[in-house]
Amino acid sequence: MDRRTLLASLAAAPLVRGRQPSDRLIVDAMGELRTDYPSSLIGEMLASGMDAITVTLCDPKPEGAEAVALALDAIAEHDRFIAQHPTLLLKATTAADIDRARTSRRLAVFYLYQNTSQFGRSVDRVDLFHRLGLRSCQLTYNTRNEVGVGCWETGGLTEFGREMIDRLNHTRILIDLSHANMETMAGAIEASSAPVIVSHTACTAVHQHRRNTTDENLRRLAGRGGVVGICQMRPFLTTKKKDNLSAYFDHVLHAIRVAGIESVAIGSDRDHRVIELTPEYLAELKREEGAQVVDSDLPYFIDELNGPRRMEVVWDGLSKRGLTAREVELVMGVNVRRLYRAVIG
Repeated sequence: MDRRTLLASLAAAPLVRGRQPSDRLIVDAMGELRTDYPSSLIGEMLASGMDAITVTLCDPKPEGAEAVALALDAIAEHDRFIAQHPTLLLKATTAADIDRARTSRRLAVFYLYQNTSQFGRSVDRVDLFHRLGLRSCQLTYNTRNEVGVGCWETGGLTEFGREMIDRLNHTRILIDLSHANMETMAGAIEASSAPVIVSHTACTAVHQHRRNTTDENLRRLAGRGGVVGICQMRPFLTTKKKDNLSAYFDHVLHAIRVAGIESVAIGSDRDHRVIELTPEYLAELKREEGAQVVDSDLPYFIDELNGPRRMEVVWDGLSKRGLTAREVELVMGVNVRRLYRAVIG
């Protein structure tokens, strides 16, 4: 069976109805859903109230033919994983699938690539990946590519990047500016005819880190109807390695003050397993991330947000920091669902 036939057959797998939804809407604008997660772990994610998650499909670093092959294989792998858990997971391609998943008490899973390398110099590939289920795509990862520049380098959006943005807009794929540098981010916000997202970042004004976003770009993003997801990666939030949960809420509250309550969301950028810094885990991490793993940056997690029930901690913490019930609802899921309705349909 060729790859296209395989993908079509997996996408057609039947889905089964389950439990009724709670009143809370919780969406992780970018988090992990590994294809080796057991059903019990997915069940805990659902028990925490999660309704939808946008997941990174594959390693964003390869280029050329390798990037295309990995991108296609990752869709097949995730389609297969979702089909193997029909009472827990639903492949999501529209905002309405969030509510469909809630009705059957499943987790809606949206697909994201963290780079445009799988498109190469061909914007026509955007249409192919959209047909296969891609609904969100970062313009860059950490370094320079054909469309712009990531946060490790200097420079801005290219002319081909503007062409790519036009095609992504036309195809109704949400543009994600996570990992872009500030010049590329500003240029892309201006060039896009549709609102964009920075799905997993934190605030430069609260903690200096090259992956974080300036107040100027937070305002630009909000001014065009976009959304920023505040991540739970400890090195992006604080230098403190313990007793640091308050730092996370400092970033969320700062983003709200700068961008407005309707432009802030949660984008955890985190594994949903309970992580222990064992030699086995550290070997796994370095095998997957290579030289990006710096021992002094560990742990990546905040203790209270380390595991599948983290969204309960975030919901309660935002309430304790003074947000009204409606404001918490906006940040926890309503803002992302509104953006998805506007952009991907």
